[in-house]
Formats: sequence, C-alpha cells, structure tokens
Amino acid sequence: MNPTIGIAVILTVLQAAQCQMIRDLSACLLGQSLRVDCRYENKTSNPLTYEFSITKDNRKHIIHSTISVSENIYRNRANVTMHKNLVCLYLQSFTTSDEGVYMCELRATNDYTGNQMKNITVIKDKLEKCAGFSLLIQNTSWLLLLLLSLPLLQAVDFVSL
Repeated sequence: MNPTIGIAVILTVLQAAQCQMIRDLSACLLGQSLRVDCRYENKTSNPLTYEFSITKDNRKHIIHSTISVSENIYRNRANVTMHKNLVCLYLQSFTTSDEGVYMCELRATNDYTGNQMKNITVIKDKLEKCAGFSLLIQNTSWLLLLLLSLPLLQAVDFVSL
C-alpha cells in the first residue's frame, strides 16, 4: 500500500473517532412552548446536522431536521436554534397531544462512526419552567463583560455624587 494513502486512511479514522458526542438532553416549558436542549461536545470543525423527532404510538415522527424531511403537522410550530455546543428545539403551542419520547440525533459531516442519539420522555405536567438566566450563562462572554463593567458603573456613581 502507498504510504501516503495509508496515512490518509489513518487520519480519516482518527478524525471520525473524535467527532461530536451528546452530553445532555433536557426539556422545559417556555411560556406555551416546549424547549428541548441538546448539548454536545464537538471535537471537529466539520458541519453538524441534526434531527429532532418524537416517538408516540410506537411511531417516529420527524419534528425538525437537516437530515430528513419534517412532518407537516410540526413544520409551522417548530424551529431550531444553534449556539456553540447547543442545539435547541422550540415547539410552539405545546399540548398533552405532543407528549412522548423526544430524540435528538446529531451527525458531523464525514463522521463514519455513526450518529449520536439521546432520548428524553416529555410529559407536560412534569415539565419545569425554563430558567431565563440559563441562556445568559451559556454565552459566557456576555456575562464576563457584565461582571467586568460593574466596577466602572460604581465609579460613575461615585463621581456623580
């Protein structure tokens, strides 16, 4: 075997073995909407694709996806936001008919090790309200800027006296 091809194969395998890993899947109520947070660790710069689905009545329903086609009943109610190491599903007008086992599936482009999947059972009466401060904590640069500006705000107060 050509040594260059052998090295390329080894590098591809090593890169694939170090791709994304889902760390946590959680759900909460944000007003009348369901929010499902899929936190992951990504060790590659390859683009990430996702799929959120629900299993109910022993059938998988695609809610929102970049991997396959979403079902019509969810298209107008679902949207997804992506932040660093976080993919959030928002399902508007969440009711008890939307209860079931929600799944987050992630795949990095050129990841030959397979998809990462995690499930969470969602029951409306057992969901907690989403903490408003949690999104601020996730963006640590914003929080750091706020903490660093506090002494300046105190100095302005002192000067105005």
